[in-house]
Parts: sequence; C-alpha cells; structure tokens
Amino acid sequence: MLDLLEVAAEPNRRRLLQLLARGEQTVTQLSAAFPVSRSAISQHLLLLAEAGLVTARKDGRNRLYRLEEGGMSRLRRVIDQFWTTELDQLVDDAAHFHQQTLQGDSDGLR
Repeated sequence: MLDLLEVAAEPNRRRLLQLLARGEQTVTQLSAAFPVSRSAISQHLLLLAEAGLVTARKDGRNRLYRLEEGGMSRLRRVIDQFWTTELDQLVDDAAHFHQQTLQGDSDGLR
C-alpha cells in the first residue's frame, strides 16, 4: 500500500492535486503548468491514481483526470492523524526535555 502523505508531498504531485481541484483536465492541459515533460506528468498522475487520489476517464483520444473524492477524504484523515500524533509527540518531547533540564539544574546546585 502506498503512503498517501509521501505520494501527495512530492511538489509536482501536490501541484497536480491543486490544479485538479479546479476540475477535470487532460494531461496536455496539466503539463502546460510544469517545466517537466508530458510523460513525467503522466507518470505522476499514474502514481496519484494508484494511491486513489485521482481517477481518469477516456474521452476519445484523451484521458481526463479528476480528483477522487474518497481518496482525498482519506488523505485529509491521514494528514489530521499525522499532525495530531506529531504534535502530541512534540509536547511529550518538550516536557521530557524540560524535566531533564530541571534535574540538571538541581544536580548542579549540590
């Protein structure tokens, strides 16, 4: 299973998600916003699709990509959980560091 945060965090893929938030677009339309090749954009889109963040449909010779609502909801939950867990860990680390500092100060007074 792909790590949704890792997939979405890559700058080109994050930008693709932002562009697709405006609505369905072709690879050609999306590629116009990037300095990389259309093939590279297609590879990023395939990874986003594999992660369940976008879907594609055929329209003649074009593939139209759009955000996958369920996948984006999952990403939101993962992000919320990540920050909750990370912030809790930061608070615990700060409290532990503070406690060690206080013990070090009291040890120096003896």
